[in-house]
Amino acid sequence: MNTLTRTPASPAPSASDAEAAPTVLAFDVGGTDMKVGLLPGSIAPGAIDIRDLKRLPTPHSGQPGRGPATADAIVERIVELTREYQANHPDVPVAAVGVTVPGLVDEVAGTGIFSANLGWDNYPFTDKLTERLRLPVAFGHDVAMAGEAELQIGAARGHSDVVVMVIGTGIAGAVVCDGHRVRGGGYSGELGHAMVPTGDGSTAILESVGSARAIAQAYQKATGTEVDGARAVLELAQAGDEAAVKAWETGVQAVAFSIAQCVSILGTETVVLGGGLSMAGPALFEPLAARIDALLSFHRRPNLVHAELGENAGLIGSALKARALLAAS
Repeated sequence: MNTLTRTPASPAPSASDAEAAPTVLAFDVGGTDMKVGLLPGSIAPGAIDIRDLKRLPTPHSGQPGRGPATADAIVERIVELTREYQANHPDVPVAAVGVTVPGLVDEVAGTGIFSANLGWDNYPFTDKLTERLRLPVAFGHDVAMAGEAELQIGAARGHSDVVVMVIGTGIAGAVVCDGHRVRGGGYSGELGHAMVPTGDGSTAILESVGSARAIAQAYQKATGTEVDGARAVLELAQAGDEAAVKAWETGVQAVAFSIAQCVSILGTETVVLGGGLSMAGPALFEPLAARIDALLSFHRRPNLVHAELGENAGLIGSALKARALLAAS
């Protein structure tokens, strides 16, 4: 199995191409913080022009329970920041705004269907923002847009059957079949909630077994010793700690099971791995590839590649969607 292949980069855009590109302002809203950046030029492999990139706390309403208050606060902050960027960069007028949020998202309706962490249900982000900003607004899911970015200009470019899996505190993904991202009305890509074997004869959701947090928690449960994340568990495993070896291997096997299911059901040919756990490099990729190989029979073995766009992938995907919205209008 090929574990670290790269698709050749496309030629960088010319200066005239960059000058012709419309300026978009992109937002990537997370549960803890949000990123915002202005993209007035190229968004291409090896040539991504992000200006005045900021990372700010995600506004919260401070009110208990579920409801639209936090979503309202986020909309208000996006409007404030858009006005700020427009005032500070008058030489590059903003033609459209791109926004990504976590949770379940209906991109077509422009609504946040559900967010467990931020508390909204069926919130009309696109309508609210369009009304306030008087600009075209592209709206999407944070990990799905990161997947789009990896597909168009990152590690998955040139491939048509792809799963982008982000493994950090939790696990989420984007699924591409025959060159088209599967949306499922906002419900696709929830890889972290797919059932997997746990290693003790039972099953559980992947996120509770194979995420960075789950691996650390498994070690702590087995030993009573607190560790600083999955990286510490890996270091202990490499030093011969049997409990750490078991926690790491159980997590890797759970991730491999989900990937093998994608290959069997969807024909996935390329798996892009991002998030903090992917930074383990060969310590993750090599046993993961071996386990996937053991689980599959006649299926083609997927290429496992490291995500290229890093923590700004969602922001870049947001900008790409805003550009696409302008191109379609």
